Amino acid sequence: MSQVPAATRALRVLRFLASQPDPVPLDRIMRACDLPRSTAYHLLRAMVDEGFVVHLADEHRYGLGVAAFEVGSGYSRQEPLQRIARRPLAALVDRVGHSAHLAVLHGRDVLYVLEERAPGRPPLVTDVGVRLPAHLTASGRAILAGLPAAQVRALYPGPSAFVDRHGTGPRTLSALRTVLSETRQRGYATEEGEVTPGLASVAAAVLDHNAHPVAGVAVTYAEGDPAVLAEQVRRAADGLSRRIGGRS
Repeated sequence: MSQVPAATRALRVLRFLASQPDPVPLDRIMRACDLPRSTAYHLLRAMVDEGFVVHLADEHRYGLGVAAFEVGSGYSRQEPLQRIARRPLAALVDRVGHSAHLAVLHGRDVLYVLEERAPGRPPLVTDVGVRLPAHLTASGRAILAGLPAAQVRALYPGPSAFVDRHGTGPRTLSALRTVLSETRQRGYATEEGEVTPGLASVAAAVLDHNAHPVAGVAVTYAEGDPAVLAEQVRRAADGLSRRIGGRS
């Protein structure tokens, strides 16, 4: 195995572990990251030695280690994505006249890391630092639609994973898959009243160089043409993708 594939597999394992609410067994990691057992074991062993993964021997599970936390803390301090996105998000708000925000996936939630509020628009629940269920938000659906099916399945193993806010939205993996399939076919994600009654959102994913969704750009509105707004949101997301060396 060359160094590049090994590094890619290690990063996929880290990304998967970061998306889980708790440490997970080896079999879950193998399925989610599409790794043979021997490869997964040796890769995890090396990551344990470097401090990026911790092995809970009594539980036969693996979780993120202190080194992974240090990397995440460094990212939080530098806020590179937020810095890059601030001006494009402000320009998006100027074009559409509605508030916009940037969110990243955190387990089964989206974490809002940037918000640009349109003048005269009311405050939203999507303030910076707020977390909301990914399967109910347009930003979350835009991100989830770009993830491997195995990773989505691992995130939503059963009905208890589907948090309810206002009695709407998918409540099973099958229903979520339908929503994500429609998102991919449409080219953007939507939600209508599932986060806040009376408000709707459209969103598109920001992609890295592997076409992996690293964030979602969304606009929230009370009145407007979702297709017209989505075109502007996709334009902003594509521009951010290019700025981070990703694919538009």
